[in-house]
Amino acid sequence: MAERENPEKLRVTRDHRRQWRTCLYVYPVISRRSKGLSIGVNLNPDKQCNFSCLYCQINRRILRDLDTVDMAVLADELRLALREATSGRLWAEHRFAGTPEDLRRINDVALSGDGEPTCLPNFDEAVRAAADAKNEFGRDDVKIVVITNASKLDQPQFQRALPILDANNGEIWAKLDAGTEAFFRRVNRPYPVITLRHILENIRRVALGRPVVIQSLFFRMDGVAPPEREIDAYIENVREIIAGGGQVKLIQVHTIARPPVSPSAAAMPNDELDALAEKVRAALPSVPVEVYYGTDVSPQE
Repeated sequence: MAERENPEKLRVTRDHRRQWRTCLYVYPVISRRSKGLSIGVNLNPDKQCNFSCLYCQINRRILRDLDTVDMAVLADELRLALREATSGRLWAEHRFAGTPEDLRRINDVALSGDGEPTCLPNFDEAVRAAADAKNEFGRDDVKIVVITNASKLDQPQFQRALPILDANNGEIWAKLDAGTEAFFRRVNRPYPVITLRHILENIRRVALGRPVVIQSLFFRMDGVAPPEREIDAYIENVREIIAGGGQVKLIQVHTIARPPVSPSAAAMPNDELDALAEKVRAALPSVPVEVYYGTDVSPQE
């Protein structure tokens, strides 16, 4: 049985608004998975994504007035966030004042947001801005985390970013939610045509050169948990990545934490998620598995 998350700590992780002060792209949050402060970077202010995941909380019918990423502004905002967090002034803000002491640490700059960050044609420039900001404050300990659906890991903008990530404590968190092609298309709903095989090969190739984290979100669809055969196929997919030389340092098993747009998607109960995680652990004993349960928080707009 996995260790349950502390309810007091869960409370401070519920605010994942994409807005902080007057910033356009940068939004610090207390993250369960980062176990501390994660400086989020929204590289999709236009809410564009090449997946339309059934469990996604982003309401893409409500658009922002911002549809580009100004790298100079992004760099300034990153420096501001790192300055406020490093100095400790951030913890005086009402939004962060209740953070327990053991979570008052900067874990990462996370390139993510309201869509797939690697779709940005100059994604590598955003990675460089994050690296430069970290270096300016002497924060080699802070990671640069790329939270990705893995669809673009073979594209030039990501390949150009890889050496920067490798040289600056970078880490790739790759989404893998399915075992079969049919389930992948039903849950992640990619467009244009992207296959599960393509996702698996992208993860394997990137993991040849550095360990990756696999993020897997499981949920009830129309009241029904994922079938056992689907979890078995998912495990085989991870085995295949490892057998092909891919390095998997961690699997994050989680469920819906913010209300999804689709009414057919709902969080898995804790006991169901625990049982699923135990099955993954038993089948893949060499890979650590962390579990993150659903929480009751406000939806993202």
